[in-house]
Order: sequence, then structure tokens, then C-alpha cells
Amino acid sequence: MKNLSFQLFSARNTPLAEALEIVASAGYTSVEAYRDNLTDPDEFKKLLAANKLHCASVHVGRDELKNNMPQTLDMAAQFGVRQIVCPYLLPEARPTDSNGWQLLAEEMAGYCQQINAAGLPFAWHNHDFEFVRTADGVLPIRLLLDAAVDLQWEIDLGWIQRAGEDPASWLRTYADRISSVHLKDLAAVGDCLDEDGWADVGHGVLDWSAIQSELKSVNTDLYVVEHDNPSDLQRFAQRTIATISGWE
Repeated sequence: MKNLSFQLFSARNTPLAEALEIVASAGYTSVEAYRDNLTDPDEFKKLLAANKLHCASVHVGRDELKNNMPQTLDMAAQFGVRQIVCPYLLPEARPTDSNGWQLLAEEMAGYCQQINAAGLPFAWHNHDFEFVRTADGVLPIRLLLDAAVDLQWEIDLGWIQRAGEDPASWLRTYADRISSVHLKDLAAVGDCLDEDGWADVGHGVLDWSAIQSELKSVNTDLYVVEHDNPSDLQRFAQRTIATISGWE
């Protein structure tokens, strides 16, 4: 895989200037930004340029999509991003039944229409809660993707594993809807407790051989590495890219 991107949420506990130096020196060529990176766009641009990095994609929260779409699209144009992603729902905002997820899908379809009109794809980023059936038996991720037909999926393999599902199977089922892939690993039970149970890619329990086989059918070249709470950012950045560089 060439041109690996690095999700900067992984580096939220490191000063941005230092984090970007670590990311660039490890061999990454682009980053995926999130809200905190964009509080000072000019400074962010300067730091990216100094480290020869590009902002390939950006996570934008539901409230920003709802209330500040023109600013969101302007920001995307400024940084030349390839994709806008809705990253998360707080627990209190998560639908509890099929009707709620249907309404959310319709909402996302509306944002999708606006973002697509600006020439960009719009994707949903999963965690584990989308794989927990509602009281009326709905699997949220299926309803969301099937009801919002133009919505793409930034599939997070680590969260799928944490939900007790098979990442390779989901890659196979939705290959034509996946616009980017979050490469993330889960530690064995009892390991990496100081890192919330996450592992550097290739050092956890995911079946990367099966995943690599399915990735060949996914029409994207946007791969983003992430660790939700690394205790050593440099170690994570370097070990992960070393693992991925050894893939066929």
C-alpha cells in the first residue's frame, strides 16, 4: 500500500507540530484530520507543508454538518481533501429502534447530496454500536447503508472486531460502498490495558491475511491507520507502517 494516511485523533495527546514530524518521519504521506486540527487552519496548513504532508480526508461531526455546511465545504476546498466523513454519535444521540435509524439515514442522505454536489464523497465511519441490534431486531449499519444509498462507508476494521464481528466478511459484503479503510488492531484480551485494549497494526488479533484478500476487491486507495489511545505515538506510527509495508 502506498500513500498511507494517518488519523490524527491517534495523536491528540501530542502537540500537533511534534505529531506531524513523527508521522512524516515514519513514512506517511497524508493525514486524516478531525475537529481540533482545524481550529487554526493557517497554522495547520503551515505545519502540513513543513512536513510534506497532505490532508487527504477529514472527520466532521453531525452538528457541524447540520449547522455549518457552507463552512465545511469551504474548509474541504481549502485543504483539497478527497472525502468528508461523519465520525461518531454520542450515546445520547444514537437511535434505539429502526425508525430512528431510518430517520438518521435520511438525514445523512441529505448531507450526502450537498457534499456530492460539491464534488466530494461523503462517508460514515463506524464504531461498535452500529453492530448491536436494536430492540426491534435491526442491525443499524445495514439499515444506515441500505437506506442512504449514496452514502459511502469508511470502514473501521478494529471496531468491527471489537463488536464481535468478522472484518473480512463485512469488507466482502460492502466492497462497492467502501470509500476508505481504517486499519486498526485489537489486542488480545488482557493485553494493552493502558491503551484501552488496542494494538499496533499487525500486533493484535485481527486476521490480516483474510483482510488483505478482501481488500483486493475494494475500490479505494485511501487507507488510514489509527490507534485510539497509543501510549507511544512514535512506536505506533513506525511499527504499523512496518507491518503494512510487508503486505503483498
